[in-house]
This record gives sequence, C-alpha cells and structure tokens, in this order.
Amino acid sequence: MAEEKAKKAVAKETDATTKKAPAKKSAPKKEVTEKVEEAAPKAAKKTTAKKETAPEVKEVAAPKKEAAPKKEAVKEVTKEKEVKKEVKKAKEAYKHTKKASNNRVVKHYEEVVVKALMEKFKYTSVMQVPKLNKIVINMGVGDATGNAKLLEDAVKELTLIAGQKPVITLAKKSEASFKLREGQAIGTKVDLRGERMYDFFEKLISIALPRVRDFRGVSKNSFDGHGNYTLGVKEQLIFAEIDFDLINKIRGMDVVIVTTAKTDAEAYELLSLLGMPFQR
Repeated sequence: MAEEKAKKAVAKETDATTKKAPAKKSAPKKEVTEKVEEAAPKAAKKTTAKKETAPEVKEVAAPKKEAAPKKEAVKEVTKEKEVKKEVKKAKEAYKHTKKASNNRVVKHYEEVVVKALMEKFKYTSVMQVPKLNKIVINMGVGDATGNAKLLEDAVKELTLIAGQKPVITLAKKSEASFKLREGQAIGTKVDLRGERMYDFFEKLISIALPRVRDFRGVSKNSFDGHGNYTLGVKEQLIFAEIDFDLINKIRGMDVVIVTTAKTDAEAYELLSLLGMPFQR
C-alpha cells in the first residue's frame, strides 16, 4: 500500500511538472522583445532620416520667400507705365490747346479749302490736298557794304514784321562793279513755318496788302511752275509794326510762298481759296 501511495505521489509530481513546463516557456517573449528592439533602431533611423531631410526641404523652400523683390520690380514697372500714360495725356491736351489756338486761315483751310480742292481735283486722299509749306521773306541791303548800321536796322525791321529773328545773307561771288566781295553781308532773310507762317499770311492778306496805295490785286503770273508764288513788296511801311518816324530808309522785300502743290493751277486754287487777292 505504501508503495502504491509512493507511486501515485511520484506520478502526481511528474504530472505537475509536465503541466508547469509549458508555463516556463518564455523564449517567445524574448524573441518578440528582440524583434521590437531590432525594429526600434530602424524606426529611429527612419525618424532621423526624416529629421535630416527636413532642413533640405527648408533650404529648397527658402528661395520662394525671396520673391518680394519681383513684386517691387513689378510695382516700379507699373508706376513707369502710369507716368508714361500721364505724359501722353499731357501731350494730347497740349496738342488740343495748340489746335484750338490756330488762327482763322487754319480753320478755313480745314473746314472749307480741303473739301473744295478734293471735289475739284478729284483727290483720293486728304494727304494729296496741297497746303502751305513755308514762307520766305528776303530783304536786300546792298548799301550795307558802306554802312554796317543799315544792316542792323534791316534785321530789326524784319524781326518786327515776321515775329522771328532773321539770318544775314552773304555774297557768293565777288563783283568789282558793285564793290562787292565774296562772303560780305548784303541782306537778311527769314523762313516762317507752322503757326508763325499762318499768322504772317493772315496779316499779309488782311492788313498789309489792303494798305497799298491804289491796290488792285496781285498778279497771277508770279508762279514758278512748281506751285510756288513770289510776291514783291516795295515798302515795308505797309506792315503795321513799322513806325514811319523810326526808319532810316524805305526798303522793299520779296515774299515767297512755298506750297506742296505740284502744279501752278493747284497752287493758284489753294491761295485763292485761302484769301489771296489775285487780279481779276
């Protein structure tokens, strides 16, 4: 009996040991911890790699913040454009005021003469219509060879008449019979264009020529064949700017009206429509 009890106790102890043996198997836990420990450095490496790459991303993104100067440059360009626009507006306004200040001859030319010439000569474009190009006033002072003051007086008188300072003309050749040397001052002339040309033309046809004694009109035969007209004035006193008491000598002058007309017929029609008093 004792032996049987001893065997049962031994058997129980073996069963207990066999049952407890699986609980002591901690190897898998160690393997899991080892895997976790192995994975931890990899994750750390990834995080460190991310951290290391982060500054590179910042360095790449840094130039984007340097776009402010471009905006300033764009603002400067826009300011320049605005300034140019204002300058253009000012120029246009000045042109408008300049056109508004034109005299009666210019208004008459634009409103009446252009249409009449286009209908008569069948022009296809307004640019083909002839117009005044310039007016040349020439005053000869042959006696200035003996007295230089006479030339100065002629320059002053022509300045008053034309409203512009003239130039002194010089002799191109030497003439012994006239006691004239090459390069010697023998006269004065002035070229008028634009507003001054139209002002002088209006003054000539409306004030100066009507003051000529026994005036019956200017000649029709003074064209040069190329659309230019030459008018001779015997006295400078017909112009209101000249004071009779202040002049030393009565002088004549030549007035040459240069037009863009190609023929004398066109030039004659142009001048007659502008008010030139031709003989009938």
